Order: sequence, then C-alpha cells, then structure tokens
Amino acid sequence: MSMASSEQVRALLKSHLSGDGEHFVSVALQIAASAARNGDGKLAKELRDLADRIKAQQQNAGSTKAVPITKPTGELAGLLSVFYPRTRFSEMVLSKETRKLLENVKLEYRATDRLQSHGLSPRRKLLLVGPPGCGKTMTASALAGELNLPLFNVQLHGLISKYMGETAAKLHLIFQAMTQTRGIYFFDEFDAIGAERGAGNDVGEIRRVLNSFLQFLEQEESDSLILAATNHIAMLDDALFRRFDDVIQYLPPTESQFKQLVQNRLAKFLGKHIGWKGLWKTAEGLSHAEICRACDDAAKSHVLQETESIDTEALNVALLHRQKKMDLKISSLDS
Repeated sequence: MSMASSEQVRALLKSHLSGDGEHFVSVALQIAASAARNGDGKLAKELRDLADRIKAQQQNAGSTKAVPITKPTGELAGLLSVFYPRTRFSEMVLSKETRKLLENVKLEYRATDRLQSHGLSPRRKLLLVGPPGCGKTMTASALAGELNLPLFNVQLHGLISKYMGETAAKLHLIFQAMTQTRGIYFFDEFDAIGAERGAGNDVGEIRRVLNSFLQFLEQEESDSLILAATNHIAMLDDALFRRFDDVIQYLPPTESQFKQLVQNRLAKFLGKHIGWKGLWKTAEGLSHAEICRACDDAAKSHVLQETESIDTEALNVALLHRQKKMDLKISSLDS
C-alpha cells in the first residue's frame, strides 16, 4: 500500500469515528479514483456504487424531520426518557442460549442492508420474559451499548390515562418517534398494557390500548428496536407473541452463573479460598440483581471494616440478609 492510500484509509476511519458522513464519502470516492488509475476498474466501480448508496441514505435521513427526542418536550417529555448506555454483553452473566440469541440480534441489526438485499429483515421486536432482577432491563442497556444507539425508556405512568382514547393517542406518538429517531425503545413492566384481552378484571380502556399496540406493532417498519419486558408471561395476550420477532426467556442464575457473577463483581476483593458449594445453598433462588446487591453489601463491609479480603463467611452473611429480605417481600405479597 502506498503512502497516499495509507493516508486515505486513515482519513476514512477518522471521518467514520467523527460521524462526518460527507467526508467519509469523499474519501471513498478518492480511493475509487486511485483504484481506477491503477487499472482495478471492478474495485473502483464497487466503491463508487457503495458511495452512491451511502449518499442516498444520508439524503433520505436528512429529509426526515426528527423529533428532538434527546430533549423531548410537550407530551413526549412525559412519555420517554433517554439514556446513552455503555453497557456491553460481556458484563452480563447469561445462559449460552440467551447470549447466542442476543448476539444474533446484534449481528442481524448490523447487517440490515445485506439482509434486506435478499428480502430478509433483522429481528427488531423482542419480548423479554422472566422474574424480576434477572437481566431484562440490563439487556436493553447492553443492546443500546453494543449498537451505539440511544435507549428510550417508555414511561408507562405517563402513557396510561384515565381518559378514553388518550392512551392510544400517546402510544401513537411513541411509535411515530421510533420512525423519526432511531434507537432502542423499551417497554418495561409491559403486562400493564399487555394483559390478556379476555381477562375477567380487564377494563375497556386497557383492552383498546392493547388493540392499538398490536396494530402499531404490526404496522411499524422503522429502523429502531422495540423491546418489551414482563415478569408475568401468563398474563400476556396470545396475540402479542405473534407480533414479536423473538421471545427471550430469563431465569434465576444457575450454580455456575452464581459463581461467575460473584467473581465478576468482587474480583479485587475476593479471598483465595471460597466455599462455593455452601454459598450456593444460601444463594439459590436469588436473582442476578439480589446477588449483585449482596456482593456490594459484602464489599462495603470489607472496605469499612478494613478486613484483609472478603471470605466465605462475609459473603454468606450478605446473601442470608438478601434471602431474608426476599422472604419478607414474598410474605407481604401473600398476605
């Protein structure tokens, strides 16, 4: 590679990193011209064609007036909150099956153009199901971090209205935003609007909202990803499952996942000789989130008491505390 082409490649990468699309295309066309002068007409044509496609995409993107969603005003201000997570899949402790599903979602989304050129579509509409604290919310953050997209949390308390028809209108605003501003749109605790339409305790407004959601979801063709999370899969309407591209299940951690979770969380504090079998007996049934909180409890005690390291006993005490809190929560729900 000549010095000139090395400079061009460097300029290409810099323009990509800075988000300067026009300069990126300009440098690509310079490389195409160099390839033509060197007698590689096929490469030159491929580069020019790719540059033309990029320019067309930029023009299409520029022709759509985006809602200033990063600083939402009016009704959108009460419907969406925005974050720019840096979380990655590597920070999560997941089953092999769940990790593979999420990696496939990332891979397909990054290859959207290639898939669409063959008449295929990437998975963009995901239903996340499982008990609280097992990674559903963190998945939304990690997908946003992996794909370098903003994460828009849908504020259900602002969405659900006591006035007939208002909720569906607000839902329509959110689906419009998906088209105008690309990102991850996350409906947490989705069972609030996804309850089965035939349920005895159902009310007319929620039934209409769900019907509207199903219609919007089916018609939606944006470049955004839509994630809905629920702790109560049995409550969800069967029609929902047909509208989502995939359903990803989350479960409490296994024994090996528990060990990995603790080691990841307490890497610099953990002692050398840990009784993992005994700790697992104490921790079994706790969620990922509760185990992480127990690790944080043990770490704070270690720092404040200035102990040499976190040993088995200290971890066991922290885990027992979390188990007792969970038992209190369950007993209060039962009563």
